[in-house]
Amino acid sequence: HLIPPSPVVHVRGLCDAVVEADLVEVLEKFGTICYVMMMPFKRQALVEFDSLESAERCVRSGGSEPVFIANQQAFFNFSTSQRITRPTNSDDPTSKNKVLLLSIQNPLYPISTDVLYTVCNPVGNVQRIVIFKRNGIQAMVEYPSVEDAQKAKMALNGADIYSGCCTLKIEYARPNRLNVVRNDNSSWDYTKPFLLHRDRAKGRQRQAILGEHPSNGYGPHCPLLPLPPNSRYRRSHEPVPELVSYKQLVPKTFSSTVPSALLASSAVAMVSGLHPNKMNCSRLFNLFCLYGNVEKVKFMKSVPGTALVEMADEYAVDRAVTHLNGTKVFGKKLNVCVSRQQAVIPSQVFELADGSSSYQDFSLTRNNRFSSTHSHRNIIQPPTAVLHFYNAPPTLNQQQLLKFCSEHNAPAFTKYKVFDAKPSSKTLSGLLEFDCKTAAVEALIVLNHHQFRIAGSSNPFTIKLCFSTSTHL
Repeated sequence: HLIPPSPVVHVRGLCDAVVEADLVEVLEKFGTICYVMMMPFKRQALVEFDSLESAERCVRSGGSEPVFIANQQAFFNFSTSQRITRPTNSDDPTSKNKVLLLSIQNPLYPISTDVLYTVCNPVGNVQRIVIFKRNGIQAMVEYPSVEDAQKAKMALNGADIYSGCCTLKIEYARPNRLNVVRNDNSSWDYTKPFLLHRDRAKGRQRQAILGEHPSNGYGPHCPLLPLPPNSRYRRSHEPVPELVSYKQLVPKTFSSTVPSALLASSAVAMVSGLHPNKMNCSRLFNLFCLYGNVEKVKFMKSVPGTALVEMADEYAVDRAVTHLNGTKVFGKKLNVCVSRQQAVIPSQVFELADGSSSYQDFSLTRNNRFSSTHSHRNIIQPPTAVLHFYNAPPTLNQQQLLKFCSEHNAPAFTKYKVFDAKPSSKTLSGLLEFDCKTAAVEALIVLNHHQFRIAGSSNPFTIKLCFSTSTHL
């Protein structure tokens, strides 16, 4: 398809390790670059030049001879946009700020001020950090100058904090100064080391963060790596240790043995936009259990279509917010955010439209997936149109599964694939592809953890579903 020329160039075919600085280094020979938007999970980016002529030179050169970015050939085309939209909604295409807005995508591991300081400080002296959890995990990082912030954005935009996850998407923020009232896991003013949060007499856990990731069973060992010694964005006068460290700001009289999970805001998620007749506690559990153990679920009588989900820790809530907020289910859009409540209390229990209880305790259920020694095998990712099923009876076939969907008024799948099982395997697993992501989400909510009974077997098979890493069959 012929796309009319635009100052914005769409770059494809990038490798996972590419950051904004790599793009600028290769493409600035074609003209002045005004803005870069990284799309790391798509291995793509948008690059806005200062003129149409510069963009045309870039596209023309990429079409006539290979252009390599980070030792991998990239491909160029004009974007359908004439300008990259800035989150600050500024009309000035060259507008910059000394405060950066960091969006952490796929946050499988805890993100604290310690972690962000370790990542951001080697580029320039970080002054303040504020972390907030509205639409996923985001943070603002303030540098002394616009130049420092610009270097940090170029060096870190598109990079992974840990291998394959916690990916940074960086833009310039709206405010030009951060207001920090206390130093803790969610905010820190490095110009005022005595802004301590003394309410609970808890210190900060530095060594655990500067070493391995927390041992929460959610993934493989992924050490936090500093910028390489030859990085031109590292301050030249600073030595680079094996892991970046910084001076202690908390007096040693404070306890540093308290788990960081206790310092965060809440392990309770608030979910609104629920269909009043089609959602209940069990169906919410079926969806939220993909991101962490679910303890309790309670629908709020005073606010119809809203429920509270208490999970094992606040990191599970972070994952749920990141992956489920904005998901469409039964014609309504879910709004998932961190609740102010610290726990779910079984008060004002009533009967839902389907006759089930408005409150349910799941703390002892065997369907929670993050308690066993095999919890690292859990697939944690956003909803997709393909579901992975497992623990199904070995005799289950495609027609029986389609009948199963029909009997429970769940969307039917369009494609079916069974994995080759070992001769000794007693269960069946495979993939189900649906027409769209919404259909897959609804099928998972309805069918997850349903039991199959087969002749000759004393125990039923509990079928388990999760979102697959495959986009299609």
